[in-house]
Amino acid sequence: MSTTKWIIDPTHSEVAFKVKHLVISTVTGYFRKFEGAAESTSEDFNGASVTFSLDVNSIDTNQSDRDQHLKSADFFDTASFPSITFGGKLVNHGGEYQLQGDLTLKGITQQVTLDVTYGGTVADPYGQTKAGFEIEGKLNRKDFGLTWSAITEAGSVVVSDQVRLQFSIQLVKQ
Repeated sequence: MSTTKWIIDPTHSEVAFKVKHLVISTVTGYFRKFEGAAESTSEDFNGASVTFSLDVNSIDTNQSDRDQHLKSADFFDTASFPSITFGGKLVNHGGEYQLQGDLTLKGITQQVTLDVTYGGTVADPYGQTKAGFEIEGKLNRKDFGLTWSAITEAGSVVVSDQVRLQFSIQLVKQ
């Protein structure tokens, strides 16, 4: 079996997260700089090995003061931990895909499972073969050492422990 290598097309991909703020609203953030690859021996990507990394300093929540706080030792501590990495496999369970592997964030590695929707593979007008994926999941930020917390006067949590991940990824066949 031959192996096909794919790389992330960053101009047609995005990495987002959502977290509840004050229990009443949701803040969305993005990581603007990331890279990744997949190697597959099957056309349906079953068993494909996946690697991914992102530059935590590229965090963007549309509010620079909040971004600086997130980069501080209270949260990501980008001076000590400038990247987040993932390595794992894409598994197809009868058309239902999952991405399973090790996520390393702030020096802590945990196994995660993310739900994946495979959008298909197509040749673009420039002769490149592309594959699309929507990836979603949840994690507890405290499992990765992101333990900063505050409580309002009314007893509400300022930042939820649960973080939703939402990635739209387009791969380019090499």
